[in-house]
Amino acid sequence: MSDHLAEIGRRLRAYRLGKNLTVSSIAEAIGVSRAAVYRLERGELVKIETLEKISELLETSLPSLMGVGVEYYANAVSFFERMRQLEETAVHVLGNFSPFSFLLQSNEYMEHLRTMLLEAIPESHREPAAARAEVDAVLAILHARRRGAETRRIPVLSIVSAPDIERFLRSGLVGRFDLPDRVVRERRALAAREIERFAGLLEHPPIGVQIGVIEDQAPFQTFQVFEAADTAAVTLSPYRLGDHPNITSGIAMATATPEAVRLFKTIITEQWGRARKGEAGARVLRTVLARAAGG
Repeated sequence: MSDHLAEIGRRLRAYRLGKNLTVSSIAEAIGVSRAAVYRLERGELVKIETLEKISELLETSLPSLMGVGVEYYANAVSFFERMRQLEETAVHVLGNFSPFSFLLQSNEYMEHLRTMLLEAIPESHREPAAARAEVDAVLAILHARRRGAETRRIPVLSIVSAPDIERFLRSGLVGRFDLPDRVVRERRALAAREIERFAGLLEHPPIGVQIGVIEDQAPFQTFQVFEAADTAAVTLSPYRLGDHPNITSGIAMATATPEAVRLFKTIITEQWGRARKGEAGARVLRTVLARAAGG
């Protein structure tokens, strides 16, 4: 099985999960056996005519499914599954995160993330049950990503922005603006606890974790570079897992084109060169903590 065919299978699975389709439903819709679809997802069988039918069913382009150029994801479930797949083979993850890397969040934070995501669903949503199901599907993939990262101990280089951290502290772990004052105070306290923990990671980083704090505004869109043994890929995401999280709006992208990888690695290298690390970075975060508490 070639790496290229395996990647086609992984992308197919990501798009399928995003459409909430089963292997059986795809097989029935395009007139093939379930075994054929499973073989496609395992990278064991690729027929262009079958991929054309599947790409039409999944409402994506054949080039995107085959990984030619840029992959587009209009669904957070699809995108986070694709990230999980890239992390499976990564030997190094480099990223510009807002407010900080999901892989470095605490277990306590993960417990509150579901509350935040549910709060972000507007009361006017036409299909609230479907929205809650999407939250649970996203969380299932996120937990799988964390388990995979912890098992493999993937080295992570994380750039964080002090203005992003300050916004996170002033908002708190909230999914919307109209929460009672008492709840907002509690959520701000939880955010402060998370950032204090993050400052501790700067002072005593686990093996393989590198964190740098820049004092100006980072690029608006989160991006990551996944370096594998022989390949590399870049992802850009509008989806947010911090304060006022977003898993519904925007188009995420992934690409393995050498130019994109080179350009984004250049940005990270430049940021890393001027970032505050170790105790200096922790001091920046604690200054932000004090300012947010006083405001």
